[in-house]
Amino acid sequence: MMFEEIPALQLFIPPSLAFPFPILLILVVLPAAVYDFRFRRIPNWIAVVGTLVGLGANLLSLGLPGLGRSLGGFALGFSLYFCLYLLHAMGAGDVKLMAAVGAIAGARWWIWIFMTTVVVGAILALVLAIAKGRLRATLWNVGYLMRELIALRAPWLTHKALDVKNPETLRLPHGVSIALGTIFSLAAAFLRD
Repeated sequence: MMFEEIPALQLFIPPSLAFPFPILLILVVLPAAVYDFRFRRIPNWIAVVGTLVGLGANLLSLGLPGLGRSLGGFALGFSLYFCLYLLHAMGAGDVKLMAAVGAIAGARWWIWIFMTTVVVGAILALVLAIAKGRLRATLWNVGYLMRELIALRAPWLTHKALDVKNPETLRLPHGVSIALGTIFSLAAAFLRD
């Protein structure tokens, strides 16, 4: 039985993404992940090149509708991650990288990559918290974060461990999660086809 024969699984399988877009995505997210893992930052040149290549490739392959698709993906990636940046949950490099991913993949595909990145990031964060012996503190922080956000308060102002800019915060290079989320999304689409 193939994936398309199980209706409930359709929600979890991304649509096809035509050549050359999967390769362009990998060429952007892999160097970003390596750089983020080694130096805990994503250089601007990766995001700028990824964005420009995404805009150009979409325009060349799909015309003006492709440019619209690319701009929509860029806007979605940038705006959602910019909100996370304002909440001190992401770095500026993560914002620019996900905007570049959106520029290459378009909004529809960006949503799949985002959802997969969230799952991968959560799993990696749990593994890191367990490895560092900080699982209980991490779970408490998540609960505190949710309570403060629901109350419309900035949690990082009263609890410094929730600020991604704090050097003592348990941090995960999110570029790695983005790369794995992208690769897993592409693999799921490939297996479906």
